[in-house]
Amino acid sequence: MKFYLKFLVTGFIVFLSSCGGNDKKSNGQPAPGGLQKQPPLAVEAMIVSSKVLNTDIEVPGSLLANESTEIHPEVSGRLVLLNVREGAMVGKGTLLAKLYDGDLQAQLQKLEVQLKKSEIQLKIAEQNEQRSSKLLQIQGISQQDYDMSVLQVNNIRADIGIINAEMGAIRANRTKLNIYAPYSGKLGLKNVSPGAFVTPSTIITTISQVNQLKLQFNVPEKYGALVQKGQTVDFTVDGSNKNFTASVLATEDAVEETTRSLAVRALVKENDPVLIPGAFARIKIVLGKNEEALMIPNNSIVPQGRKKLVYLYKNNKAVSAEVTTGVRDSSNIQVLTGLNKGDTVITTGLLFLKPDSEVKLTKVNPQTP
Repeated sequence: MKFYLKFLVTGFIVFLSSCGGNDKKSNGQPAPGGLQKQPPLAVEAMIVSSKVLNTDIEVPGSLLANESTEIHPEVSGRLVLLNVREGAMVGKGTLLAKLYDGDLQAQLQKLEVQLKKSEIQLKIAEQNEQRSSKLLQIQGISQQDYDMSVLQVNNIRADIGIINAEMGAIRANRTKLNIYAPYSGKLGLKNVSPGAFVTPSTIITTISQVNQLKLQFNVPEKYGALVQKGQTVDFTVDGSNKNFTASVLATEDAVEETTRSLAVRALVKENDPVLIPGAFARIKIVLGKNEEALMIPNNSIVPQGRKKLVYLYKNNKAVSAEVTTGVRDSSNIQVLTGLNKGDTVITTGLLFLKPDSEVKLTKVNPQTP
């Protein structure tokens, strides 16, 4: 009897289990362990088109005076005159400073006295030589006496030559004691005062040609060949909202090994009080123009190791394509290879995409300018 009851209970439980499984299947619910197919990922895209691209770079630079010189004395001495008005404009050849020359002047006066004395002696010796010549003709004196008179004339002439050479050297040294402006320009601050003892290493002041300025800057090595003489560059300086221009004068003959950059110097076209030598400048250089550049958003590039990929929308699928890129700005990047005009590039949901995965295109955005 007990065995019969157990048999009935077991049969009833199996019956209920089979009925419950049929109910789940009839309600459309998946059986335990079954997989549900994911719907296509909704994405946005843009159609690639060409646009005009100006290739430009921005680099820092500095303003330079057209000419700038430190004023040094040629010789050592005591400063007796300082004609330096700080910040004043002076012309070429203006006397800026003078060193003490009293000792040289005394030597020069002494030599002048000796020169006059020698000139008188020469005049007397020449007269004696002329008389001796006449006496020699009538055999009034010997040949030896005549030769002595000639020798005296030559000795005095040699002495006069030595005196003149010494006087010339003194006059040349006196000119070194006078310091003149090498060209017209603006004086800087004076570094010494009258009465100071100066040497050739002493900087008395500086002078700069500020009516014409230059612009000094460096460009990366890869752009060096694109910078040409006469090319126009734009720049701005702190303290002014104006845009200024300069024309490239020349480039350095070699790339700097430490910075891998090429030095460039340009001539500033404007003359504005805000442009001061040594001021920091922000320079913009247009290196080229591409009429058919393909530009896509920066965030549509998917880096993969050393490769760069984009996803194209084709036949409701995301198809990957390897690309090479060029210049970029704040929002777009140039594609050099791997894309064609008219391709549809996916711009959203890139983190969830896999090659050849199914997608649903919800919006086609216009290309950003």
